[in-house]
Amino acid sequence: MDQNTYSPGLHKLVTLQVDEVDLLTNSNIFIDFSEKIIQDFELEKVGIITHNFGNNSFTIAICLKESHICIHTWPEFKQLTLDVYLCNYLQDNTQKVKSITNEFVTFFKAIVLKDFEINR
Repeated sequence: MDQNTYSPGLHKLVTLQVDEVDLLTNSNIFIDFSEKIIQDFELEKVGIITHNFGNNSFTIAICLKESHICIHTWPEFKQLTLDVYLCNYLQDNTQKVKSITNEFVTFFKAIVLKDFEINR
């Protein structure tokens, strides 16, 4: 691949409105769904860090061999931020990033408030 045309990967950043507060306060539900996504899209998990806050919001970083999936929830505002980034080291993962993000939007039954794509 030509060094001048190589794109390291797509990084999607979304802010979602989620009316089902249980989905914003139960980190285990998110982890279980993410494990399914990782398997379905044939990704390789390297590690996961979870922090649950006093108001039951949570932040989770899933480190992947291909890069990462991160979430931060704000149940008091019925919102979350999610970012999905996969590198293109061995293949173009652009469509995979978009599909994974859409899977999460569907899972949360969310309204997309902000949607950014950064081509690295």
